[in-house]
Amino acid sequence: MTSDAVFINEVGPRDGLQSQKVLVSTEDKLALIQALVDAGLRSIEAASFVSPKAVPQMADADALFARLPDRDRVAYSALVPNRRGLDRALAAGVPEIAVVLSATETMNLRNINLSLAQTEAVCVETVQAALAAGVRAKAYVAVAFTCPFEGAVDPAVVRRLSRLMREAGAEEIVIADTIGAAHPREVGALMKALAADLGAEQLSAHFHDTRGFALANIWACVEAGVRRFDSSLGGLGGCPFAPGAAGNVATEDVVLMLEQCGLRTGIDIPALRRAIALAERLVGHPLGGRTARWLQSEDARAQQREAATNTVAAAPAPVGA
Repeated sequence: MTSDAVFINEVGPRDGLQSQKVLVSTEDKLALIQALVDAGLRSIEAASFVSPKAVPQMADADALFARLPDRDRVAYSALVPNRRGLDRALAAGVPEIAVVLSATETMNLRNINLSLAQTEAVCVETVQAALAAGVRAKAYVAVAFTCPFEGAVDPAVVRRLSRLMREAGAEEIVIADTIGAAHPREVGALMKALAADLGAEQLSAHFHDTRGFALANIWACVEAGVRRFDSSLGGLGGCPFAPGAAGNVATEDVVLMLEQCGLRTGIDIPALRRAIALAERLVGHPLGGRTARWLQSEDARAQQREAATNTVAAAPAPVGA
């Protein structure tokens, strides 16, 4: 029987912040991560060990990892592009790394200037080196449904790459709809095939909400037995190297949907909303998923109920006859 527990990996501090024009200080990143921990997040992608010239927002990854809170109860991870990034991550004491393998030739060339075959070799080498160092590793298969340069991706290619990375030792394979172009039918078909190949417990999914299909795609994964998902508070983010990539699916949207469907995430929505409010102040613009207006209307109704209760309580007692 498939468990009703769902594991949310919060990617806001890395994938969410990396595309923001405002540089967020290390202190503010730590405050944001603490707010996420307080909301019940127990899996957080905190940073990436990439070139500071390419992604200035991640230049403080080493300093950040040295000060992360609650390391005994939170699974922190970092994205590394290659052995050089891995060496930095190991020196910083990162307990889990993630590599990214795009499913098309052109996306790899545009993203990291390597062919698909070269990227496969780099990712396999990096995962195996991480495992040899005693660090957990997972692998993303990016543009798993549609590539912004080559169009529709053959599911057979995604299955081959997923098997390759699992055989290399990656403990988790994350299927990523990098530009938010997937639809539920193809998502369900691919995830069911991958579950048959690898086991659903080895799979995770990462969706962007470019066309508003992300929640439907997550539900298609749930029906395929998948119980691990990436999301970003307030929908913060978007891949700076993939044309057309809008923000990640909002953590609050995912949590509300799953909880109302009887699944358990362990995440407290009011506390999560406080983290979103902090993130808004840090990046300087409004955030919020598709449930934002509904949550705001719930706030207004709660205030009206409280005001009505206070009015009744303050009314003078009726005089007896």
